[in-house]
Amino acid sequence: MSKQTKFLLDESELSTHWYNLNADAEALGLDMGPVLNPKTHEPVTPDDLAPLFPEALIEQEMGTQRHIEIPEAVRDVYRLWRPTPLYRAHRWEKELDTPAKIFYKYEGTSPTGSHKPNTSVPQAYYNKEAGVKRLTTETGAGQWGSALSFATQMLGIECEVYMVKVSYEQKPYRRVMMQTWGASVTPSPSDKTQAGRDVLARDPDTTGSLGIAISEAVEKAVQDPNTKYALGSVLNHVLLHQTVIGQEVLKQLEIAGAGWPDVLVGCTGGGSNFAGFVYPFLEQHVDGREKPRIVAVEPSATPTLTKGHYAYDYGDTARMTPMVRMHTLGHEFVPPPIHSGGLRYHGMSPQVSALVHSGVVEAISTPQMPMFDACEQFVRCEGILPAPEAGHAVWGARQEALKAKEAGEEKTIVFNLCGHGHFDLAAYEDYREGRLEDYEYPEEEVNKSLADLPSVSM
Repeated sequence: MSKQTKFLLDESELSTHWYNLNADAEALGLDMGPVLNPKTHEPVTPDDLAPLFPEALIEQEMGTQRHIEIPEAVRDVYRLWRPTPLYRAHRWEKELDTPAKIFYKYEGTSPTGSHKPNTSVPQAYYNKEAGVKRLTTETGAGQWGSALSFATQMLGIECEVYMVKVSYEQKPYRRVMMQTWGASVTPSPSDKTQAGRDVLARDPDTTGSLGIAISEAVEKAVQDPNTKYALGSVLNHVLLHQTVIGQEVLKQLEIAGAGWPDVLVGCTGGGSNFAGFVYPFLEQHVDGREKPRIVAVEPSATPTLTKGHYAYDYGDTARMTPMVRMHTLGHEFVPPPIHSGGLRYHGMSPQVSALVHSGVVEAISTPQMPMFDACEQFVRCEGILPAPEAGHAVWGARQEALKAKEAGEEKTIVFNLCGHGHFDLAAYEDYREGRLEDYEYPEEEVNKSLADLPSVSM
């Protein structure tokens, strides 16, 4: 049996096009419903989105073109880290005593340590081409804020980041990295925006949320004609940029002689790394190949897919963003301060939500203690320290490997290790020192937030 561990692609095999799931939504049985204007509740038009995004990104967001060519300037920046490696987890397989073959795609080789630059670079590029001078954004754990700071530095645009307060305090080195790339970083909620001031007036001690940070970033963008808003997940144009991940995995599995995978596992917060990883396999399925089992793993403290309502909701707390049909815990929900800051969003991508709602994708959840246990076992075998967000996929892959062991089945399991945890060592220390706790699903708080869902008849 071959003991080859890394499966690499040459730069000449860099993806030339992104894949747009919208083109195959009907074939996959998805009914996502239209995106709605937050004020009129009517389907949004390109003009509605123009204060936030440049024309090229609006076209990608609303379009149904199956493949979108990647600009050469974007591919030039991609070459700094893409293609990324695929690994076979031989040592972990042995530790688990499983007959399963476990592969993982490692996106931690990017300059910022995660998958996020796959979309931050094209977003910065299209804004620069449109004459935009500044981008605003939100960030949870800091991976997205780092990615946009990096991209805007590469392309010569200013960057203003609103970082969820609890993560701003938990992860100071993410903030330093953003500032090193020239971005301004503000803990959210802040007194810089009306949205932030309103939240602080209600709860001066709030730990913040991605929904609040989005409201602040959007408010700053719409007030300045030279500023646009960029986001790291949820919407279609963001997710399609990430499909370079799965396109590479398809080629690398062929090199590995692994055959067609039985199970794909990814973590989900807003949906971007998960979508980028699995969408190219769904494209292959539409074209006639068997669909693998696809498993989305989320934290049980913010279980949008497993316990959220499938309904129209706002993407932010201040109700400034368009409404989408998604699994949601309610736009007013402030999640517990788990260390997986990037998975603390109240909602989920409309596409990923529709995939779960239609049964194409399975969704499961885990508390953070079992997740960190899986990560510690993984790092001792494979040497790579997962980010807590990515650790949910590690936990999910372990669950599948143990199921294969129990059944005596030689499954091929592939998961997306979407970022390293070098800036999350405080979380690992807290886990090792017994200072972490598992947060129960805050049902009462969620129900209170869900009571404020918008009334939409579609």
